[in-house]
Amino acid sequence: MNTRVNWLPFAAVATVLMLCITQWFVWVYAPVETTLGPVQKLFYFHVALAWWALLSFFVVFVAGIFYLLRRQSSWDHLGGAAAEIGVLFSGLALVTGSVWGRASWGVWWTWDPRLTTTLIMWFVYCAYLILRSSGIGAERRPVVCAVVGIVAFLDVPLVFYSARMWRSIHPAVFGKSGGGMAPEMLTTMLVSIAAFGLLWLCMTTLRTRQLRHGERLDALARGDLN
Repeated sequence: MNTRVNWLPFAAVATVLMLCITQWFVWVYAPVETTLGPVQKLFYFHVALAWWALLSFFVVFVAGIFYLLRRQSSWDHLGGAAAEIGVLFSGLALVTGSVWGRASWGVWWTWDPRLTTTLIMWFVYCAYLILRSSGIGAERRPVVCAVVGIVAFLDVPLVFYSARMWRSIHPAVFGKSGGGMAPEMLTTMLVSIAAFGLLWLCMTTLRTRQLRHGERLDALARGDLN
């Protein structure tokens, strides 16, 4: 008898509550920035999406290593799920950053080092997802995807350090001076990161389970499942 408690519904409820609390912090608690006005509040969502996108790709990296070491399909499922969420979050980070950049820099897009490396990263992991859905043999596909997921991670540290390594107009959120944020802004940003972290956990877990069940259904349809 399986007595394990399914924690995902409880985490989903906590996520909804945290996202609602985040809205209050963003639109009520955090002060309106004097230069950009209300548009600056996209910052709180932009940063949270970007951070959890980078963590997603780190999970893809770790899952790829463990799959090559242990050849367990659970690691392949985790890597695929994390890549999908990472592409979604990084895509939304690019969109919110573009809107914010239009108000801050006067253009929708500029080939800034941080923006350019992020866009390259997004394309790389889109290609990773295309590879996962390609017609590669069932036994070879997880191995190839694990290797690609490991190699693709090389761009992630470049994205993180690009604003510090090269001349960049993109602000460093956590700099030596604290990013110049008011305490209320910093608190709001941390609350937003926590809320999107719960959302990331729920989405990644749910998608991992879907991939696992999908593989079992495919095996059952082929008659390979014992």
